[in-house]
Amino acid sequence: MAAFLTDDWFATVDTLTAEAGDLNLPPALANLAINLVVTDAAGNTELALDAGKIQKGLSTKAKTTLNMDAETLRKVFLEFDMAAAMQAFMTGKIKVQGDMSQLMALQTAKPSQEQKDLFKKVLEQTA
Repeated sequence: MAAFLTDDWFATVDTLTAEAGDLNLPPALANLAINLVVTDAAGNTELALDAGKIQKGLSTKAKTTLNMDAETLRKVFLEFDMAAAMQAFMTGKIKVQGDMSQLMALQTAKPSQEQKDLFKKVLEQTA
C-alpha cells in the first residue's frame, strides 16, 4: 500500500486505471475535468479528476479548482461520501474557484460501476 498522495500512490493509481480500461462513464462525467489542490502537513498536492480518472498535476481542460484537505478528498472522491462533501462545502473545508456549474455536473451524474470499482481498488491500495 502506498501513502495517500505520494508519488508511489499516483503510480499505483495510474496502474489500476490502465488495468480498469473503459470506465463506461455517463457523458456528464466523461466530459468533466476538475482540478484539486490538496493541503496537508507536507504542503500542497495538485491533481485532477479528468474524464473520471485521477491524475497527478492539474488539467488544462478544467474550469474549476477545488481546494481541500487530504481527508476530505479521500472521503469525497475515493469513498463517494456525498454527505461528507456537502458538510465540507458548507463548513468551508472545500473552497471553489472557477465555474460552479462543474460541481453541479459532478453532484448529479452518477459514477459508473466500473468507476466505483476502480476507486474501490485505489482506496484498498491507499495507506
